Amino acid sequence: MTAIFNPTGLATVPPVPRPAPPAPDPAPAAPEPVVPTAVGPVGPVLELPGTPGAALVPVTCSGRPVGAFVLVDGRVRYRRVVDPDQLVAAATGAFAVAALTAAVALWSRRRPPAVGTVTMGPGGWLSLRGASIPRPRPDDRPWWARLLRAHPLPR
Repeated sequence: MTAIFNPTGLATVPPVPRPAPPAPDPAPAAPEPVVPTAVGPVGPVLELPGTPGAALVPVTCSGRPVGAFVLVDGRVRYRRVVDPDQLVAAATGAFAVAALTAAVALWSRRRPPAVGTVTMGPGGWLSLRGASIPRPRPDDRPWWARLLRAHPLPR
């Protein structure tokens, strides 16, 4: 912000002209109520030293500087002040959205377990909930092996 309000880098800023206080009346009268003057959003014109004549008019909103009008060689430009609070808030929001997106992506890639809940059934039998039925294998045994329930020896 120093660069915008004092682009020359000098430690001093030209003084702001103030209106002269009114002269006191010779006869004391009833005191008038003091009405504060409202400070507008546009500050006083600051003449900057240098070879090309330059002027600066600061602009504020709720007491915070938001920018300045810069007049150089007859051209007026508005220079916005970067608010570090807004920058930090935007970076935090972007990080939160990225973290949430990554968490949802990781959670959606998770595969369900191959076997569901295993519980003990009546009589000591195991009960597998959610388990898929295995595909039947083709039975290429001869009819007499099926009749005798014979299976080939493992190799």
